[in-house]
Amino acid sequence: MHSRVFIGGGGKDYAAPQALALGMANRHGLIAGATGTGKTVTLQILAEGFSAAGVPVFLSDVKGDLAGLAMPGASDSGLHGAFTDRARRIGFDGYRYESFPVTFWDLFGVQGHPVRTTVSEMGPLLLSRLMDLTPAQEGVINIAFRVADEEGMPLLDLADLQALLTWVGEHGRRLSLRYGNVSQRSVGAIQRQLLVLENQGGARLFGEPALDLGDLMRVDGEGRGRISILAADRLMRAPRLYATFLLWLLSDLFETLPEVGDPDRPRLVFFFDEAHLLFDDAPDALIDKVEQVARLIRSKGVGVYFVTQNPDDVPGDILGQLGNRVQHALRAYTARDRRALMRAAETYRPNPRFDTADTIRDVGVGEAVTSMLTGDGAPGVAERTLIRPPSSRLGTITEQERAGIIAGSPVAGTYDHRLDRHSAHEMLAARATEAAQAAEAAETAVRDRPAMAREFNAARRYTGRRVGRSSAQGGTFGAEIGNALRQAVVSELKGTTGRRIVRGILGGLFKGR
Repeated sequence: MHSRVFIGGGGKDYAAPQALALGMANRHGLIAGATGTGKTVTLQILAEGFSAAGVPVFLSDVKGDLAGLAMPGASDSGLHGAFTDRARRIGFDGYRYESFPVTFWDLFGVQGHPVRTTVSEMGPLLLSRLMDLTPAQEGVINIAFRVADEEGMPLLDLADLQALLTWVGEHGRRLSLRYGNVSQRSVGAIQRQLLVLENQGGARLFGEPALDLGDLMRVDGEGRGRISILAADRLMRAPRLYATFLLWLLSDLFETLPEVGDPDRPRLVFFFDEAHLLFDDAPDALIDKVEQVARLIRSKGVGVYFVTQNPDDVPGDILGQLGNRVQHALRAYTARDRRALMRAAETYRPNPRFDTADTIRDVGVGEAVTSMLTGDGAPGVAERTLIRPPSSRLGTITEQERAGIIAGSPVAGTYDHRLDRHSAHEMLAARATEAAQAAEAAETAVRDRPAMAREFNAARRYTGRRVGRSSAQGGTFGAEIGNALRQAVVSELKGTTGRRIVRGILGGLFKGR
């Protein structure tokens, strides 16, 4: 089995063959460079190398041209001559065309297997980031999650969250006494953001069956790691949804996988393409979380590689943890560009043979300045490198080819049909209906009892006043009314239930776990 991933090399004026040691691959990395300089091909050849070494890979296909990993390159391609010449020049012995085991995923379920998580698994922090909520609105989301946990109500899809938020808004005054301020304005703003999220297709992300992380960490019958490709060309129309989903997946890997120490090869390599979308306007709490995950997930055997146009897109504390670097050309047309170029060059260990900044500016398409960690974890010197040609197809595949791969996938049929389990929305709707029916029965029963009717109406006027006070005429009947009224709430969670119940009478909807 391989111990290194071959990256490239050069001829007379370039470095000796460059490779990434698998034992250092979980120490993360960076692929950077201006548009059109070769970042996608570098990502493709790294995925090939990891797969061949038995390491599963997850990556997103932002432009639709990484699907070619599932098909072998062709000798009748117009690039065949250039590929074979480069392979010979850089000493890539045994270069041949081959396909790799690929699993296609798609949040929308069109170009791959549906991929879902639940609202509970996403959590309040990432949901707040996804909807761009204010601190006050994020506080309301946290209260809603706390209520759901305490009352044993699963939050699986957006309908569950919408239903719970409606209830939280109706009972904001009572909840504020315990958890802090809950304003109807904040609840309304969150509901509007949920509608925006639905319009972007975000509702498809939430539900069951949820993604089993084990399905991202498979190997095929030949021991090659499966490459999970997320179709992201449509998803990129909602960049915040794209970035938040990938961050959730990374966080879930961190929280789920056991510690493995310092393995001889990663258990999974995760490529975060268009990484600047993760950090644009991100709050400090989220940046801190990403830094924590990047620092600690390597002990779970996961290597994280950020792919972006400029190293400046990645915060300094995170950039410092990315030990393996492939830097394609950066353009320096403006003073700002030149400063960014100098900052990028300063992050490399100098090579006395050339000026790093000049080389980063001058490398051509398919070339890069590379620096890989050595066996003892120290950064290697910067080297000018010709990136090796891919063995799989360069570019996209046909719809028929994609359909065949999906049909033959080891997870075919597992995620195709959405489940609608009994969860918060159904529980709240059922309890609201029961409360409406109980309150209507109580109203009917007291019509012929003037004294009880006066007590019932008093309870309606004064929220929280005890109903069913003992009386000589009917203590037991008063207790029955009290029990009914304690369950009564506004039944806006399920359309019209035949009667509008007075809000907040003697407690709430929840009956406990």
